[in-house]
Amino acid sequence: MNFYNKIMLYFWLFTAILIFIVITYLSITEGFKKWAFYYVFAFLAFLAFITRKWMMKRMEKHLQFLEEQKKAEGK
Repeated sequence: MNFYNKIMLYFWLFTAILIFIVITYLSITEGFKKWAFYYVFAFLAFLAFITRKWMMKRMEKHLQFLEEQKKAEGK
């Protein structure tokens, strides 16, 4: 599961960067007014990256806590 989480973490980062680059290119070639709204999708993909990263750290801390509790009960 950890391998899957890391793949998805970098998938969202790659997606955010790719969307940002494509929209910037299209804004330059076809006009910023037409493509400006689509930056929202790049922002959402980057937000998914940040959220996933935060949740992965949170889960690691929780698993450590559970291991400590398990060791404390065993004593």
